Amino acid sequence: MRETVRYLTGITTTGTPHLGNYVGAIRPAVQASRRPGTENFYFLADYHALIKCDEPARIQRSTLEIAACWLAAGLDPEQVFFYRQSDIPEVTELTWLLTCVTGKGVLNRAHAYKAQVDKNTAAGVDVDADVTMGLFMYPVLMAADILMFKAHRIPVGRDQVQHIEMARDMAQSFNHLYGEHLVLPEAQVDESVALLPGLDGRKMSKSYDNVIGLFGPREQVRKQIFSIVTDSRAPGEPKEAEGSALFQIFQAFASPEETRTLREAYAAGIAWSDAKQLLFERIDREIAPMRAKYEHLVSHPQELEDVLQAGAAKARGRAAPLVRELRAAVGLRNLASAATGAKKDKGRASLPAFKQYREADGLFYFKFVDAQGRLLLQSAGFASPREAGQFIAALKASRALPQDGKAACAEGVSPQQVAAALRELAESANQGAGS
Repeated sequence: MRETVRYLTGITTTGTPHLGNYVGAIRPAVQASRRPGTENFYFLADYHALIKCDEPARIQRSTLEIAACWLAAGLDPEQVFFYRQSDIPEVTELTWLLTCVTGKGVLNRAHAYKAQVDKNTAAGVDVDADVTMGLFMYPVLMAADILMFKAHRIPVGRDQVQHIEMARDMAQSFNHLYGEHLVLPEAQVDESVALLPGLDGRKMSKSYDNVIGLFGPREQVRKQIFSIVTDSRAPGEPKEAEGSALFQIFQAFASPEETRTLREAYAAGIAWSDAKQLLFERIDREIAPMRAKYEHLVSHPQELEDVLQAGAAKARGRAAPLVRELRAAVGLRNLASAATGAKKDKGRASLPAFKQYREADGLFYFKFVDAQGRLLLQSAGFASPREAGQFIAALKASRALPQDGKAACAEGVSPQQVAAALRELAESANQGAGS
């Protein structure tokens, strides 16, 4: 019988949720939290927020609003693990343990760090300008969030898949050194996630200043909806549903029958003002009951604090035993205890390794690292994991770097070093086959 599947979702505590957040993330996550045979972890990622925001009052206010938002939307703290990241000190301890088994080369390839380096390079300034260690170490903290609760599935957008692959790498490195303690997570990318258009037709985003507030005052929401950009077709003129931001937002809240009725009204020439009023009424019907709960929670912060403290106690019931186990595994022990669990055959256990992963561009890559995690070889992108695997198999067989441009030595690494590592890997495999 399959064990309970654990899902984990982090919610960064910056900003105030809008309708796009609700439709694309909050509503589907709350619905998913009720699946049988699962355990679900939802945490307010306030440590992560510090990387982006240095305004204490904003961090606190955003944490309050986002916690209230998720509870108002129907998340049941009795049925899930709902907690604030900074209330789980074990997360920061695990971050350090993972730091000690993670090569700098791994973190050099993180998207956020690379983006800042590219920006600095283009501007002609020092490549590490405005790069804090928080930004650089972000993937390790994220890995600790995930590995702490032995999560199996991490629902993410395609741009976050790399972080899950890095968490797997870190778990593998730790397990390789100290035994099988950490569960390797998998990214779960939902290609059907709804992306709402904003007031101007672009993706709804605070950076575009085109959002409709989720729990803003009722009249403010109505005003925002009535400012949605439409074309100049007059009442009585047929209108196109396809490509209409107003219609797309309505569809995200309406039943198929309601959507069909509005489509027919478009064809019959409904006035834009009437269509906007229908949209406002349909959204308000779903959001109004939640808004009342949201406003109550925001005005009673101690109730929220009590929920989060209870969630932290529940989560630490899982975190504390794991950290005790990991501390013992690495040797942070009572001095009177027996010295057990040391790695028995370091020469054989610590070997070069190939690691395959998928990037945000949809292509498949691999890296070849030495026993200490230092990058030796980086591939170009392959169309499928099978092609990448075939190339790796050819590398292992030839024990030499081909000259076809599909893989390149890392900076400061020679082809001879790559060849030596390939030979070491092959010799170990031969010894294993003969034993």
